[in-house]
Amino acid sequence: MDEQRPVKIRVRGLSKVFGKQPRKALELRDQGLKRPEILEQTGQTLGLSNISFDVYEGELLVIMGLSGSGKSTLIRCLNRLIDTTEGEIIIDDENIPTLSEKALLECRRRHFSMVFQNFALFPHRTVQKNAEFGLEIRGIDKAERHKIAHTALKQVGLEGWENAYPHQLSGGMQQRVGLARALANDASVLLMDEAFSALDPLIRKDMQLELLQLQAKMQKTTVFITHDLDEALNIGDRIVLLKDGEVVQIGTPEEILTQPADDYVRRFIEGVDRSRVLTAESAMRPLRSTARDSDGPRTALHRMRDHAIDSIYVTDRDRRLLGLLEAESASTAIKEGAEKIADYLTQDFRKVSPDEPLQNLFAMFSEKSFPIAVVDEQQRLLGVVVKGAVLDELARAGEP
Repeated sequence: MDEQRPVKIRVRGLSKVFGKQPRKALELRDQGLKRPEILEQTGQTLGLSNISFDVYEGELLVIMGLSGSGKSTLIRCLNRLIDTTEGEIIIDDENIPTLSEKALLECRRRHFSMVFQNFALFPHRTVQKNAEFGLEIRGIDKAERHKIAHTALKQVGLEGWENAYPHQLSGGMQQRVGLARALANDASVLLMDEAFSALDPLIRKDMQLELLQLQAKMQKTTVFITHDLDEALNIGDRIVLLKDGEVVQIGTPEEILTQPADDYVRRFIEGVDRSRVLTAESAMRPLRSTARDSDGPRTALHRMRDHAIDSIYVTDRDRRLLGLLEAESASTAIKEGAEKIADYLTQDFRKVSPDEPLQNLFAMFSEKSFPIAVVDEQQRLLGVVVKGAVLDELARAGEP
């Protein structure tokens, strides 16, 4: 995750104790006792303990863990459906635990929309009316809320179903209505609590894909709760892994798989097909040499000879990838008296983003086996992937 992106939510030292003697529980926690011991000695449940993390603007952050890990408590603390015992939750300079009731309501209206596991639709209201509900509560004009909700339904693929009722929809479609309702509210943060858990596996996969497509378009800051590791790996920009109310590891899916923080995480990821999650970035290597578009063919051919390669990627002064020059084309340019190589470049090569799944790369190598170029969003050349590196990474991904 690009840490240069603005922080939308900053969580620091967040703890939640369920019981009437929270301070006693925290004192024992500070003495080194864990949740089971604290419960046995005090009858207090340490739901969350000293949680700290950031959520970046436009990020899809997954909070995951097994049942009882504290993930649902955490998401409810974010919008203060549950009051915290200690710690800060800061969104746009507002510390949520300290807000008055009036300020909290206003903060929720501006910042949070929530999508639940059980869809939470009104059976007597049409799809359109369900999508409008949050806007109606806020007193938005009827014509305006109709327009906003219609647009949201179109975004989630439900255009034409506005007059249907929830019982006429499949589970996946019902969840789309819930998502449309959240989008219509136009809050700055989307909270999704086990949103796809009630769906059949195939529909669940479809919804994950649709969420990713929607996220690519809207860049909505999203906090997604799940107990399913595959789901977390499939959709998360980063993952916060919880165990017994504590953070075990925070990282990208690739970091979780390749750099597990402890034995618990190692056991947690056993059996995962890591080749689905590893990306081009994991196999990428620096370029041995590149050429500039202002270079002549002799200069480019000299660089190829010095580095024992028979083709070279060509960039402009800002490292944007322009094409690939083969040794034969450089020789032709010399014979034809060309001073620049720009007219002799080929586009017959593959380029991918750093997050392209590794398992997709092997089929991309042409018969000529040019290295696959890895470029960023501005088409700047970051490195290359060669076939041997892909095979090596895939082989290591299969190791226990």
